Amino acid sequence: MDIRAYQTSDEGAVVSLWEECGLTRPWNDPRKDIARKLTIQPDLFLVGTFEGQLIATVMAGYEGHRGWVNYLAVAPKARGRGCGRAMMENVERLLLNLGCPKLNIQVRSSNADVLAFYRAIGFAPEEMVSLGKRLIQDDPTAA
Repeated sequence: MDIRAYQTSDEGAVVSLWEECGLTRPWNDPRKDIARKLTIQPDLFLVGTFEGQLIATVMAGYEGHRGWVNYLAVAPKARGRGCGRAMMENVERLLLNLGCPKLNIQVRSSNADVLAFYRAIGFAPEEMVSLGKRLIQDDPTAA
């Protein structure tokens, strides 16, 4: 797998991958998420390709205190080959180069396979509660 920065021509393939992986939600427009990311640290949005096909993504950010990862996705047909680990290693290296001391990830508690993946690469649950508040409603009809 080759890993590189996201390019605008990747948008359709990225959205399709996120949909295939079950990462999209009605209240988060993936195209708007991509557009927002491209305005802030676009170099922390990576894609993985194999034989010309986009098979993986990871989007990260760092605000000077903590790093965050979103949209880690690997095509189901490419899973079990180290692609997710390689995407995380690349984004962790970029964050470390920025001086990021700690990386946080939020995973839906019902997603046992993904929780197991993150534990296998060194992440551990922490005693805290994740809170959220939407400031921009992408789809006002969505719950």
